[in-house]
Amino acid sequence: MAHTRQVQIPDPPSAPRRIVTDTVHGVEIKDPYRWLEDGTSPEVQEWTQAQNMRTNAVFKQLPERRSIAQRISQLMSQDTVGSPVLRGNRLFFTKRIHGKNQPVLMVMMPEQAGESGNSPRVLVDPNQEGTSGIVALDWWYPSPDGSMLAYGLSQRGDEWSVLHILNVETGELLPERIERTRYAGVTWKKDNQGFYYGRYPKPGEVPPDEENYNRHIYFHELGTNPDSDPKIFGEGRPKELSYGTSLSDDGKYLLLTVSYGWNRTDLYVRNEEIQGAQFTPIVEGEDAIFYGRIIGETLYMITNFQAPRYKVVAVDVTNPVMDNWKTLIPESPDLTIDGVEFAKGHIIVSGLKHAVSHLYIYTLDGQLVREVPLPALGTVTGMTASLDSNAFYFRFESFLVPPSIYRCNTGSGATPEVVLESAKAVDPGVATIEQVFYTSKDGTRIPMFIVKRRDLDISNAQPVPTVLSGYGGFNLSRTPAYSPAIVPWIESGGIYASANLRGGSEYGEDWHRAGMRENKQNVFDDFIYAGKYLIEKGYTDTRHLGIWGRSNGGLLVGAALTQRPDLFRAVVCGVPLLDMVRYPKFLIAYLWCSEYGDPDDPEAFEWLYAYSPYHNVKENVSYPAMYTYTAESDTRVDPMHARKMTALLQDVSSRTPSKGPILLTVEADAGHGVGKPLYKAVDEQANIWGFFAWQLGLKIEEPAGQ
Repeated sequence: MAHTRQVQIPDPPSAPRRIVTDTVHGVEIKDPYRWLEDGTSPEVQEWTQAQNMRTNAVFKQLPERRSIAQRISQLMSQDTVGSPVLRGNRLFFTKRIHGKNQPVLMVMMPEQAGESGNSPRVLVDPNQEGTSGIVALDWWYPSPDGSMLAYGLSQRGDEWSVLHILNVETGELLPERIERTRYAGVTWKKDNQGFYYGRYPKPGEVPPDEENYNRHIYFHELGTNPDSDPKIFGEGRPKELSYGTSLSDDGKYLLLTVSYGWNRTDLYVRNEEIQGAQFTPIVEGEDAIFYGRIIGETLYMITNFQAPRYKVVAVDVTNPVMDNWKTLIPESPDLTIDGVEFAKGHIIVSGLKHAVSHLYIYTLDGQLVREVPLPALGTVTGMTASLDSNAFYFRFESFLVPPSIYRCNTGSGATPEVVLESAKAVDPGVATIEQVFYTSKDGTRIPMFIVKRRDLDISNAQPVPTVLSGYGGFNLSRTPAYSPAIVPWIESGGIYASANLRGGSEYGEDWHRAGMRENKQNVFDDFIYAGKYLIEKGYTDTRHLGIWGRSNGGLLVGAALTQRPDLFRAVVCGVPLLDMVRYPKFLIAYLWCSEYGDPDDPEAFEWLYAYSPYHNVKENVSYPAMYTYTAESDTRVDPMHARKMTALLQDVSSRTPSKGPILLTVEADAGHGVGKPLYKAVDEQANIWGFFAWQLGLKIEEPAGQ
């Protein structure tokens, strides 16, 4: 297979080395690019602009990128439905509509689907907020009866939402605008006259380095000044905690969840019918996750306490001592519970078996009724139901199967039926999805999905351009989700592999903890051994293997790059963490100390420094080609990580040439990824896959009709 074409690559912009020396826990650390941390500096901005111009000059020469952009634009602009929420007799859902940059929020009466006058209607269209497409719908919460709606809008991907309130029945937009409502988590009162919500302090209310923290719970009564909203919870608590609320179905009890990172929560309850009542603990101080829903006087609690793969427990909210807890659905040895919903007299449970979704119906006392058949190997999300109905809804998708919203009945024998579907833009039969299991460095068995064109023969000893992706962190699973951006790669004969690394939630909390803090190296080993498996089994070789990850996955590929530069030809690194010695000092990153460890702690510093990609770039090493992308408005991971790593690799590669160029894109009007307009999303994905096609030697087929 032909390898990379000849491309004129301009020299990178000058980046002077200005060494700043720190001594951290007795270790002397020299940082030559500390000056690139300041994104407001004119010098840094000029350097960034020059990097963007250089990258653009390279990408403009790639015909593969143009073909990919055309095909991805076709696919990503198709009508696509999001996850549903049922409130009262209304089904709310997001939908990307052909020709619009941002998804819209829609509503319909599902029980009357197909009847005259019951077509879904648009409730919120952020595309009308401007012509540039950079205003996004961050979140939305209908009231229990579906007649009112709170929703958040933000600009440029910064996720600093402004809360709006809409009367669903009349279409009236109320005058309140509540700022700093990122992750608002709105909980409506049963009378629809007010709601609980989360809000961050405004600039000036706290020191500048505290503005990304100290989120508290407030209560807003409709028609009042939000500046006077009473603070309900959070005062005097550690700044990094986060809070969630929910009300019992009758409005009597307010349930409060306090999260300590990604592996511990406390639960409290308050009786709303008693004036001046205080929150009383249901469970606190246990090193486990607890969440749930109150129905009547019973809290149906989902927890990994003494059950790493989760169980469902009934708790009497009037007497919640642990000795009175009753296990309804015990932990399963082969299913990890990842979602629970409640229909009339029933509990609906979704779970993962080897990272593939399964769906079950139980009675409220925990008796298994049946497993619900699913259309294919894929992912269930967005389960929603009503206590007054036997019907429930969920969203299903797979790698090449776009999402559809299904309705099912709890009755025996009922099979799911499609209520709303996305445009069928891809023939799923064009590819095969294979799940394999390989052995990591310490003997742990790791699953991986491999997607390839059905007629692709790997037995002819010809290595195939292959892209391996992963994440491995924050208790998040990597399941078969619709990925239109991989379609042109697959159609053209490339292979895409997705590894289910430790640090995720695929096998429960033990799997998560085996990849966090002092165990983080396990994640990198799992990923490296996934690459070795693909090579050993004849899918590809080191000259045709690329790796891709974003955010925590950007850290993953950064570590793989520095630990095994010989194993990969090309790396794409998105919105990454790369300087793990200084990461908590920027934006909201201090929140992640529970996952990674705090470098101020000598023990945590030792393991962070040992794998920190920025600190493990070595002289006299030929590194893989690398394309890093980030964004100025990213309010999660500071773009300084990408700037510093790019400068360092470009410097080292000036003396020992890398396998390909070290490129950087810093998007001006975008954030971490949430709310990115369609045209920017297409551009980003075309860069990623165009870079891989160029570096790994894959000729991309022209889209049909071009």
